[in-house]
Amino acid sequence: MSRARELMAGARNPTGDVTLRCEPEDADVYLDGVLQGLCSDYSGNPKGLSLGVGLHHIEVKKQGYWPYTTYYEPSGARARLTVQLRPSTP
Repeated sequence: MSRARELMAGARNPTGDVTLRCEPEDADVYLDGVLQGLCSDYSGNPKGLSLGVGLHHIEVKKQGYWPYTTYYEPSGARARLTVQLRPSTP
């Protein structure tokens, strides 16, 4: 019975991860304002960006490019985020 309660609690509070595909690949990834590494670190081989319960702010930045920002709430499954940063100067 306690195992069933654990599974139900996990279903109500889903975690997950996000794989990132970025151009340029060496852009910095921030999760909730904290630098996590380069975008290429989270391409899914071998891992994605791990997310805990709740809504998260994901930002991808690189000098000379406009930053990309989004919010994501995990659903318990792996998601894929494709980001193409645009140069800030023409």
